[in-house]
Amino acid sequence: MTAENRSDAQAARPAPTGGRLLAVSDLHISYQENRDLVEKLQPTHPDDWLLVAGDVAELATSIEWALGLLAERFARVVWAPGNHELWTHPEDPLPLRGVARYEHLVEFCRGIGVLTPEDPYPVWEGADGPVRIVPLFLLYDYSFRAPGTSTKEASLAAAYESGIVCADERMLHPDPFPDRDSWCRERVRLTEERLAACDPDVPLVFVNHYPLVRHPTEVLWYPEFAQWCGTELTADWHRRYNTAAMIYGHLHIPRRTSYDGVPFEEVSLGYPREWRKRGLPDPLLREVVLRAAR
Repeated sequence: MTAENRSDAQAARPAPTGGRLLAVSDLHISYQENRDLVEKLQPTHPDDWLLVAGDVAELATSIEWALGLLAERFARVVWAPGNHELWTHPEDPLPLRGVARYEHLVEFCRGIGVLTPEDPYPVWEGADGPVRIVPLFLLYDYSFRAPGTSTKEASLAAAYESGIVCADERMLHPDPFPDRDSWCRERVRLTEERLAACDPDVPLVFVNHYPLVRHPTEVLWYPEFAQWCGTELTADWHRRYNTAAMIYGHLHIPRRTSYDGVPFEEVSLGYPREWRKRGLPDPLLREVVLRAAR
C-alpha cells in the first residue's frame, strides 16, 4: 500500500473556516453501552474533522459500522489503528492476520473516504491552522520494559509472573513478520521516511494509538503493561519534528499533559466499567489543543 493510491488533492482537502478539530479513541463498541454512545456522536459544525486514535472494536463488521457512521457525519475522519482492530478474534468471520488484516481495513476506509496512515497526510486549515494531520501505525517493541528488567525476555517474564499480560500475545499476529517488534521497527522506518519529506514549516498533529513517549505510562497501576504501550524509537519525535500536538489513547486514562512544550492528549472513552466509575469524558469528543507556532 502506498500513499499514491489516493490523490494528494483529495487527502489534503482543507477544512473550511468554522469547523473544529476533534479527537476520540478507544470506543470499544463491542460493549452495547459504548455503541449507544457512538450512535449519538454528532459534529458541532458541518466542517468538523474527527481524529480516531484506534480501538474502535475487534470484529471487522463492528469497525466498519462505526467508521462508516462517523464518516457520514463528519467532514473528514482520520483513523489510526489500535491493537484491538488488529486482533484476529475467534468470533470474527474475517480470518485475516497481521499485515493482511491491516491492509483489509485500510482498503475499507478508503472506500468510505476515511483517511489512514497509508494515505497522504491531510492539512487542516482551521482557525488555528494550518497543521498537517499525521495518523500513525507504529505498534510497540517491548522497549517500555517492566521495572527492574533490561531485556524483552525478562520484561515479558515479569509480566507473566505478575499475571498482567496483554491479550495481544494471543490475538495480535504479526504475519508475515517474525514478531511484533520486527513489525514495529519496520513501521517506524517507513514513517520516518515519510516525515522527512514533509514541509517543516507546517506543524504536525500526530495521531497514534500509543503515546510517542513513555512518560504517560508512569501512572499505570500495573507498570508491567507499559511494554505494550509504544516504543522508545519515537521518544524524540515531538522534538525532532515541528509538532503542534500529540493525540493518543490505549491507556484509558483521559487527560492532557505536556512534554517539551508539546500538548499530549489521551482521548479515550474506555470500557463501561471504567467510565461509569469516573464519569464520561466531558466532552467525549475532545477539541485538539495546538501548540503555538514556533
